[in-house]
Order: sequence, then C-alpha cells, then structure tokens
Amino acid sequence: MTKIDTESKKTPKSAQAFEAAKGKIVKMIYQDKEVEVELYSKLDVSGFDPKTIINWYEINHLGRKLDEKAALYLKMAKGWSYHASFAGHDGIQLALGLIFRQNHDFMFPYYRDMLTTMAGGITPEEIILNGLSKETDVAGGGRHMSNHFAKPSIRIQNVSSNTGNHSLHAAGVARAITKFKTDEIAYYSSGESACSEGYFFEAINISDLEKLPVIFVIQNNRYGISVPLKDATNNQIVSDNYSGFKNLKIINCDGRDPFDSWRALEAARDHAQSGSGPAMIHADCDRIRSHSNSDRHEIYRSLEEIEEVKRRDPLMQFRYMLISRNIISLEEIETIERKNIEKMFKAADAAESAPAANGKSWPQFIVPEPMYKAEDNTEYDYDKSSHVVTYREAINDCLIQEFRRNPKTYLWGQDIGKGGVFNVVKGMPEEFGKERVFNAPIAEDCIVGTANGFSRYGKDIRVVVEGAEFADYFWPAMEQLLECSHDYWRTKGQFSPNIVIRLASGGYIQGGIYHSQNLEGTFTTIPGLRIVNPAYADDAIGLLRNAIRSEGVTLFLEQKFLYNYKLASTAKPPDDFIIPFGKAKIRRKGSDITVVTYGTAVHLTMIAAEELAKDDISVEVVDLRSLAPWDKETTFESVRKTGRAVVFHEDKTIGGFGGEIASEISTNMFRYLDAPVTRLGAKNVAVGFAKDYETEILPNSKDIKNAIIETLKY
Repeated sequence: MTKIDTESKKTPKSAQAFEAAKGKIVKMIYQDKEVEVELYSKLDVSGFDPKTIINWYEINHLGRKLDEKAALYLKMAKGWSYHASFAGHDGIQLALGLIFRQNHDFMFPYYRDMLTTMAGGITPEEIILNGLSKETDVAGGGRHMSNHFAKPSIRIQNVSSNTGNHSLHAAGVARAITKFKTDEIAYYSSGESACSEGYFFEAINISDLEKLPVIFVIQNNRYGISVPLKDATNNQIVSDNYSGFKNLKIINCDGRDPFDSWRALEAARDHAQSGSGPAMIHADCDRIRSHSNSDRHEIYRSLEEIEEVKRRDPLMQFRYMLISRNIISLEEIETIERKNIEKMFKAADAAESAPAANGKSWPQFIVPEPMYKAEDNTEYDYDKSSHVVTYREAINDCLIQEFRRNPKTYLWGQDIGKGGVFNVVKGMPEEFGKERVFNAPIAEDCIVGTANGFSRYGKDIRVVVEGAEFADYFWPAMEQLLECSHDYWRTKGQFSPNIVIRLASGGYIQGGIYHSQNLEGTFTTIPGLRIVNPAYADDAIGLLRNAIRSEGVTLFLEQKFLYNYKLASTAKPPDDFIIPFGKAKIRRKGSDITVVTYGTAVHLTMIAAEELAKDDISVEVVDLRSLAPWDKETTFESVRKTGRAVVFHEDKTIGGFGGEIASEISTNMFRYLDAPVTRLGAKNVAVGFAKDYETEILPNSKDIKNAIIETLKY
C-alpha cells in the first residue's frame, strides 16, 4: 500500500503518482488517526485553479464537520431528532450547491442535502438552527422537520418530507421561467428511491413535453432506507428508465467526485438554458452511514460492504489528492481543517443560544389573510331588467374579467383547450392564447403540483386550475393538495401557493360513479385551505373573484347540476363585486326552524320551504356559501332564534361536513335547542348510474321536507 509519510511531510510529487495508485489502498493520517483510502477516481482537476480546488475542499470539510456535529447532537439528546448523513454524496452535493446561483435559480433540495444547501448559501449557523428547531431557523422557525434545509429568501425552497414530490414544483417553476423568458434554472435533487413515485414520472413527462429548464439530480446510493435498489427497479443506473424521453438530456457522473459532477452539471445547465429541454444528472454515490439516525444499516448490509464504502469516502479521496499532487501541503490543509472546526463551534454556540421554537405561535400563517374579510359589505342593488347570467356564465365572466385585470393569471387543466368539458372557460383559449390558457395531461397530481411550483415565481402570479374534469377524479392530486395546504404554515409565511382549484362537483346529472361525488367532507378536514361552494350565479362571481385576488389555496366547488339550472341564475352583479370568505347569507327568513345548507341542497331546501309555508311552517334557510371558513355567527344567531336546526347537504351523511356543523351547533347552542340537531345527506353508498339508483341515493326536496317536519315534532 502507498502511504503518505506524515512525519517528514513527503508526498507524491505528481498527478501521475495518484493515477498510478488508482484502485489501490493508501493510508494517511487524518485527525490523529490512520485512515485507509481506496482510490477509485482520477479526480481530474484540469481547468480548475489551485485556489478554487482548495476552496472546494474547505467547503466540503466544513460540511462534513457539521454532519458529524448533527450526529453528536443526537447522542447528547440536544436536538436534530432526524438526521440523514450526506457522507458519500459529497461530490455531487458540493458541485450542485456551487453551480446554484443565489437569488436567481431555484433549488429544491431533499433531506440529505446538507452540503448542497450549505454550498448554495445557507450558513453553518443556519444549518444548526434548523437541526435544533430554533425560532430563528430560516427554513421555517422549527415548524418543519430537522435536516430539511431551506432559505426561501435566496430561493432555496422549503421542501416537505414527501420524497420526490418537489419534482413537480421544480417543473412548475421551470414552466414559469419559460413563460417569462428568463435564464433561471430549476434544480431538483433527491435520491434514487423517489424515482419510483408516479409523480416523479409526471414531472419528467411534462418537463420533456414543454422543454422546461429544469435539471433533475438523482443521487443514487442504491438504498431506499433498507430496500436495495435491485428490489425497486431492474435498471441499477436509474437514469436508464428515462432514456425514451426525446428532449431529456441524461448525464451519468461519479457523485463522489466534485469535478466530474461539476462538468456534468455544466453540460446539463447549458442544455436546459438552450431551450432544448430538461436534463437529468445520475450521480453514483455511496451511503457511508445508515439512512438516518433511526436506522441500523448493519441489519441489512454486510460489514464488508460497509467497510468498502468507508474506504471510498469522497472527503478522504479529495484530501489525498490535494496532498499527493502537491496542490497544498499537509500543514496548510490541517490549518484549514482546524479553522473549520473553530467555525463550526462558533456557529454552534450562536445557534444553541437562540430561542427555542415558540409552539404558542401555531395559529399564525395557517391561511393568508384574504383580499376581503367577512365584515366587508357584499350587498348590491340591480335593476329588474339587468342582464341575467347562468351559474356557468357567471364563472366564465368572472374568469375573463380577472384574466384581463391581471396578465399574470394562468389557467390549465384537462380539455381546457376546447373551453373545458362543461364550456365553463369558453372563449378563454382564444382570447388569452396558449401562453396563458392551455391543456394539461390527464395527470391530476401534475396539474396541482406544477401550479404550486409556478406560483413560486412571484407573489403577483395567480394560477387557476381545473383540478380534474369531474371532482371524483381528483383523488390522485390529494398528495399535492396536502402539500399546498401546509406550505404557508411550515415556511412561517415565507411562501404561499396562490392557486384556485376548480372542481365540477356533485350529482343529479345521472353521472354515476366517478361523475357524481362531493369531496368537501374530506377537504374540510385539512387545515390551510379555503373551501367555497356557491349556490347562485352572483355568489359564484363574488367568491371566485375573492379567491383569485387573495393569496392562498382556494377550492372552488362548482355544482354541475347548477351550471344551467334556471333557479341558480341571477342578475349579473357590478364589476369588482366580491363576497368575503366565511360569510353566510339568509336565503329565506323564518321563525320555526333553521336549515343550514350549501350548494345544490340550497335549492332543494328552498323548494321544500315554499311547500311548508302553505302549512304555516316558517323555515329559515342559511346558505353557508363558504365552508372553510364557515359562518358560525350567522348560523348560531338563526338557531338561537328558531330553537331547531337541520343540517342538509348533498354529500353522504356519514363523514359529511354536516357533522362538523351539527357538532358546533350542539356544543354552542345547546341551551337554545328545543330538539336534537338533524342531519340529512346522501345514502352511504356510491351513486349508481341508473336514474332510479340516483333518485334513491341522493337527497331531494321531499327528504328535506320530511326531515323538517320530524324535527318540528320533537
């Protein structure tokens, strides 16, 4: 074995000595210990000046000291409750962080990217603040898991623990880069296991289709926690799975070698910036340590393999190369290492003295403040001869007005190019062109995920998407909806996806399974979302306008049955008419009983109330309009007056949003109630296709009439 003589400071005097030693095991002293290094790469530094090479080692070494410090914090039970070491990924992470341009490009790292983010601009103190979950953590003040490094202020994005889902965000912001014709790059980074996710394929597909300037960096260490790569895919070089994409440039590199990784990233960047399409970097790496602190890799890896990857430690390769090629002396490199340790301790002292995350601040940043609030006036006067619009026309008219008002408003979804499957966006593709209104693949996760990414390009951007042709098909996008719901909270208000998700919901059209479903019972359990369900044309305009102009994510539920339903038509309200979120409307005043309802059920209730009035039964109808937030004050006031309440919606009774309303009424209005709160909804079964099934399963005006009568009998 070749060995550096650390006593006389003699080293090989040429790069040829290093090349000749390739594949051999050498020894050197590091931190007063003898370490074995198996030379695996030529580490070609041609074209790099010595100052740059030394600086790169300094950054790499400092990162590794922080990596070791994180593990120490865990042993001391002082923080960093989750830590995934980057050791063995050094080359690609160093190069990726250095090629990223702060405040210009967009970086989407993953939980192992400590060195990437440090090289990209996050300071050692900020790294430790994140690991210790401190209030001043720049990623989100301790709201997100440790080892999830981010700094939105310089465009290093806050990425969640859902591995690989940020691939769609990178594609989305790359779409915005293309639309605004700039030279930024979106960098996605993750491990090889996330490539098995369906949404990763969707991200590659849309990026290839639209030739987006995004670079997908795959750090392949051949293990997904305990699952070896051979159990996940046949191609152990994972990039081979994507060789069929026409515009995707695939580059394989040695992820242990920063210089090989840099050249690969340069080629990828040039391809992406040329407008030719996305690129994929497949970086071959080693996972020297366990997947994370909670994993024991010796259970599923042989000791021989673990020792082998330790000998290939990229930092030791780098160090040996510097000394053996006389780029730096042993004394000089030890000085750098000593100063790095001092930097690390100084950063640790500062971070440890920072205040702990303040859990009492949890109510802050759940949902951004809306454009208009519940106390704002929403009444309007109109002449009886005013132009009447249908529910469908109202939505169309509002969209067109808002697109004219803000040229940074965009719309995509399935069949959008022909005006939408229900003609709700009729005329918009022609007026605003494919640059702003365009088709999306039948990939609901992609539709919502790219909207999330697109909105990252600027706070003044608004994205409206048809989440699915029918609400029933939205389920694949739930992963991205959940992501959107806590972006604002976990970043401590630094980023909000400004998206309106339109969904054609409900039945009464003989649509059967997958064409008759209501999803609000699920949506309303997710904090961080606004959910509206208008029953009339003017409400649709007022709520949609508020949704588009406000920051945050709004689910705009459109009842398909109401699109052309005559009783849902209204006079067209004035331009800029807006309805605040969380403000109900009394559709019919009454004194005997309150019906709290929304959507199509409002009209069924109004029909029943008219019939009951003939028998001197006075029904007050509260149309919630907005479900998250919902108007408790108006609801409680009505129940306080009548003493009885029925909660009615089209969705299934079991698990429906009516359960929440009934619970709140029972808890807060118990002293005023003269009868238990009644709930009415659809039967607990999928909606059958045959008309007779739909009639039996979905509630109707007769059902609500009977529910009112029974409640009054109590």
